[in-house]
Amino acid sequence: MDILTKSHFELLGLPERFEVDTAELQQAYRRLQGAVHPDRFAAAGATERRIAMQLATRANEAYRTLLEPGRRAAYLCERHGVPLQAETNTAMSRAFLLQQMEWREALEEARIARDAGALAGLARLLCDHRDRLLAEIASAIDREHDFTRAADAVRRWMFVDKFGAEVAAVEDGLAA
Repeated sequence: MDILTKSHFELLGLPERFEVDTAELQQAYRRLQGAVHPDRFAAAGATERRIAMQLATRANEAYRTLLEPGRRAAYLCERHGVPLQAETNTAMSRAFLLQQMEWREALEEARIARDAGALAGLARLLCDHRDRLLAEIASAIDREHDFTRAADAVRRWMFVDKFGAEVAAVEDGLAA
């Protein structure tokens, strides 16, 4: 198999699964980066330098994708024929939509009241929810091989992660 067409997992020599040992990922990345870094090919011909640059770019892309849980999950879903379509597929369960509305109301109330304690509580709640969603994604991908369920959980995780950033921005605004 051509190294430019290998999966991110194959490229880094890691098993293809959602749950990744971060230390093992970093070690694999450093090993690959050392082997393909363009500086090692400075005296080589133009073609070899171009290939080294492509390989280094692929190594960086693979590492960044596998390091971040949302990107890793999306990559795995897409590799198994279930693209997230996060921009167009916004279908969510009624319960999750109601939860979103409650969180937004809580954020607005805390923002208006300038209630740092309420914001911190909402941030903790969102962190817990993100952790539960990551566990759901791991189970759907690694144990059940249900990539449709995983894609749904990833879309929910993306919302919670983005909303968590909004909460953090309001917290930062209060601290300023």
